[in-house]
Amino acid sequence: MTGLLWVTVPYVAFTSFLLGHIWRYRHDQFGWTTRSSQLYESHLLRWGSPLFHFGLLAVLGGHVLGIAIPASWTAAAGVSEQAYHLLSVSFGTLAGLATVAGLGILLYRRSTVPAVRKATTTIDKGMYLLLSAAIGTGMLNTVGSNLIGGGYDYRATVSPWFRSLFTIHPQPELMAGTPVSFQIHNLVVLALLGLWPYTRLVHVFSAPLGYLTRPYVVYRSRDANHPGARRYARAWEVSAPPSARR
Repeated sequence: MTGLLWVTVPYVAFTSFLLGHIWRYRHDQFGWTTRSSQLYESHLLRWGSPLFHFGLLAVLGGHVLGIAIPASWTAAAGVSEQAYHLLSVSFGTLAGLATVAGLGILLYRRSTVPAVRKATTTIDKGMYLLLSAAIGTGMLNTVGSNLIGGGYDYRATVSPWFRSLFTIHPQPELMAGTPVSFQIHNLVVLALLGLWPYTRLVHVFSAPLGYLTRPYVVYRSRDANHPGARRYARAWEVSAPPSARR
């Protein structure tokens, strides 16, 4: 069971994540979009979207630091375990609260604005469910385990397990004794990764880099006093025959 949960499931999720994006890009480029609903409602979106996106970016940055970078590296850089724990919990809590607030606003908007609710697909509902579960269990681990509970050093178990998956020498035994909340969080995140390519989350990998090099848009004056402004008749005006213009 340990090998199934912490070896097979991660590799299935990673494969779906990678191949799914390739398939989606090759066969559904017109669907590679956020399906923006700003036209339906913008007030709640103006508050919820920045809170959610910037908060989530900070959360992901904290995960990269805590999971991808070994504890020995931060110690070699002169960052003590106590200092690291204080910074990670403090910034993680703030980033998590911003993410939760933003997601709450967006979900409230999506459920209460009729036009936005009708534009929500079944796959969107599954994605929002997994996203909410991932953020909720993450906050439970950060706040519940570290601030309220006695704390848990995930960098001794979860982090090396995750890194071992990319060395093709997985160590599932590291996850066997981790708290249940950490196990649930990891499984939910893996499920979200597997579903990711088939949802609107693909827009994360889209950047409008073309805007940096595209030519300027040329605007021409429509001022009636500008020379040549009425050189051509408007489409809805009936032009006189050539004999009448002589």
